[in-house]
Amino acid sequence: MIKELIPQEVIERRIFLLRGQKIMLHTHLSGLYAVTTSALMQAVRRNIERFPEDFMFALTREEIMNLSQIVISSKIRHAPNIYAFTEQGVAMLSSVLRSKRAIQANILIMRAFTRLRGLLFAHKELLARIESLEKRYSEHDATVKSMFEAIKKLLEPPPAPPPVKEKVITGFRAKR
Repeated sequence: MIKELIPQEVIERRIFLLRGQKIMLHTHLSGLYAVTTSALMQAVRRNIERFPEDFMFALTREEIMNLSQIVISSKIRHAPNIYAFTEQGVAMLSSVLRSKRAIQANILIMRAFTRLRGLLFAHKELLARIESLEKRYSEHDATVKSMFEAIKKLLEPPPAPPPVKEKVITGFRAKR
């Protein structure tokens, strides 16, 4: 079974957040489906009406450079075109690629997307709490900073008094 061949963690590491969507790159998908990237994209081009812009889109040069810092492969940085498939686009690939491996890989990929969505949903409450704590403590930061500044001023030695000038006494002095 393919589940032994592709661990869930491998699939999840190949899901990126780009343009506010979870995506997978066509180069990674072709590896999971065990087809060449050209065969994958040829199948997509033959069925292009199944892949609107919200299912699949080409990355800009800037997006490719930013992703290449995360993705280790230098092939991605120098590739002429990199395509991103959203969750719906990956689901649509199952209707285009019909091999048993592609079907099994697609099932695992869909489960990975679902698991990540569940993790994000579960942590939304935690994120909200963290944001409220950040807001609360950012207000305290200013207060604490001003307290430290006041304490530092109290700990500073008092300024040195101005030098005392010798008094010049004018007048007569009696000899003794």
